[in-house]
Order: sequence, then C-alpha cells, then structure tokens
Amino acid sequence: MSKQSNLGEVASVFFKLGLVAFGGPAAHVAMMEDEIVEKRKWMDRQHFLDLMGATNLIPGPNSTEMTMHCGHERAGIPGLFVAGFCFIFPAVVITAILGYLYVTYGQLPAVEPFLLGIKPAVLALIASAIYKLGKKALKGIELAILGILTVIASLMGVNEIIALLSAGVLGTMYFYFKSAASTGKVPSLIPFFFFQGALVQLSTMKIFLTFLKVGAILYGSGYVLFAYLDAELVTNGILSRPELMDAIAIGQFTPGPVLSTATFIGYQLGGISGAIAATFGMFLPSFLFVWIMNPLVPKMRQSKVLGYFLDCVNVAAVAVMVAVLFSMAKESLVDWRSFVIAGLSAAAIFGPKKISVMWIVFGSALLGYLLYMV
Repeated sequence: MSKQSNLGEVASVFFKLGLVAFGGPAAHVAMMEDEIVEKRKWMDRQHFLDLMGATNLIPGPNSTEMTMHCGHERAGIPGLFVAGFCFIFPAVVITAILGYLYVTYGQLPAVEPFLLGIKPAVLALIASAIYKLGKKALKGIELAILGILTVIASLMGVNEIIALLSAGVLGTMYFYFKSAASTGKVPSLIPFFFFQGALVQLSTMKIFLTFLKVGAILYGSGYVLFAYLDAELVTNGILSRPELMDAIAIGQFTPGPVLSTATFIGYQLGGISGAIAATFGMFLPSFLFVWIMNPLVPKMRQSKVLGYFLDCVNVAAVAVMVAVLFSMAKESLVDWRSFVIAGLSAAAIFGPKKISVMWIVFGSALLGYLLYMV
C-alpha cells in the first residue's frame, strides 16, 4: 500500500473515531486498541502498550497523543499530524457550534438522556481494553503486585502521574537489582529523561498564548483541565466559574478529546478567531511532544533498564485504567436502566460475534434516550 493510501486510511480511521469517541481518555484508548491493534493490526499489543505508557509521562491529552503515535506508525510524520487533526476535528467543530449557541442563547442543549446511555456502554469498552492490555502487561507476579498497588494508590486519590512515575522508578530499581543479583553482572544503566461575570474579550494572541501555556504543562487526563483553566481564567476574572463548568460539560458530552473545551471557551472570549486560537494553542504542544518522543520509544524498549521501566509503567497505566473504571462505574451505574445498558454492551463486546464500537456507542445512546424519556 502506498504512503498516500496509508494517509487516507489514517484520516478515515481517526475521523470515524473522533465522531464516536465518547467517555474520556480511557474509553478513547479502548476504542483505539480495538481499531488499531485488534482489527487493523498496525502494531502489536506490546508496542501499543509501550506507546501508551510513554504517553502518560508527557504533558497533554493522553488519548489524543495516542492517535498521533498510531498515525506515525502507519504513515510516518505526515500520519502523526493527519491522525491528530482528524481525531480532534469533529469535536472542535461541534464544540464551536455549541459555543455559538451558548453565547447567542445562554444555555446548553438537552443531551443528558443520550449521555446516560453512552456512559454505561463506555464501561464495557474500557473493561475490554483492560482485559486485553492487561494480559500483555502482566508478565509476572511482581508486575501484578505493582499493578495492584497502583490501583490502590489511584483509588486513594494519588495523582496518576505520581502513581505512574513511582511505579516506573520503584519497579525499575527492583528488576535492576534482581537482575544484578541473579547474574552477578550489573546491567548498563543508561540515563533517561522525562519530557518533562461578564465575559472579558481578549486579543487573539492572548488567547493563543494562554491555551498554549496550559497545553504545554497539562499532565494527566483532560479532566485535570478544569483546575488549570480555573487558575488561568476564573482567578483572573476573565471567566466566571459557572461559565467554566458549562464549558467543561460541553467537552464531556461531545465526542473526542475533553480538551475541545478550549474551542468553546475561545469562542466565548474572542468569537471564531478566539476559538481557532485557543484550539491551536491547546493542541500544538502535543503534536510537538509526540513528534519528538515517538522515535525514542523503540530505543527505550531495546535498553534493558529502560525496558524494565516501560514494563512497570505499562502495568501502572493499565492499573490507572482499572481505577478509572471503578470511579466511572460508581458515577454511571445509578439505576436499573444503566445496568441494562452496561450488560447489553458487555454482551456485544465480549460475545462471540464482533460488533463495531461505533454501533455500540450509537445504539447505547439511542437506548439511553428511549429508556430515560419513556
């Protein structure tokens, strides 16, 4: 297949995912694993895990950065940019339209019944990804124990980046000294680094720089965005907290990355030019970080010490997904309707006949609407 054909395939796959990727980063990764590893076999599950573990350690929206990694694997550097753009585009367009309606009419559309159907279905998608990725990540009893400790730490409220880094460093030290003790030789230790009221009208450049700053330092999932934007916009009197909460809600019930919230806020602050500036500022650092990191991940795997680190971080990343699944289940499984939708979704995903994630999401949204409106 030619490089141009590969780019077309990358664009098609991630535009489709961008239309149906509800549920936050863990759900997005689950959908990508199903589409990229299971269905299309662009890479093996181990490399997908390595990319996922590495992505959790750099700033920016994790699931969006995973789309860029996957695009790079299929079509090189052009694929990186095409995948990221196509995944982000649907959410940005939908969010910009909602931003216009919000500014014009002062309220959000009634989409809650659809969301109540999608959320339980997302639990089944995440559980499926945890099962498949966990089988690959759990390479021994030590890594299983490390994963359990990470789940406990996450459920106790430990920041996910601290949990991941702690698991990586402690696990690497354990396997490093275990190897030294068993062989009598000290493996080569290569240094490694972590990349590390009324609305106020702002200039387009000010909006761009504000969101560029947030995009460059935002660690963890998109939901951490609330704290960053609260400090940047609410504390400085640019946006009221209710307006910020409405903006976060928009990011949650549109498909694709939660960080498309930037588009909504940008429109509030500066119209269409503000929406464009906020979107570019928010996502530009991610493209650059992934461009730099992608070639380094295979080299990390080739190093014995960094291989230990990747294995430990991979287990920790799956463990964080388990903790997210528990938290989402407590919020989503609230009555008999949500249990019915979750059960049917699980049957569709784990059943003998493979059903497309797209149909599961749309079917759950429609079922949720019918069950909650009758």
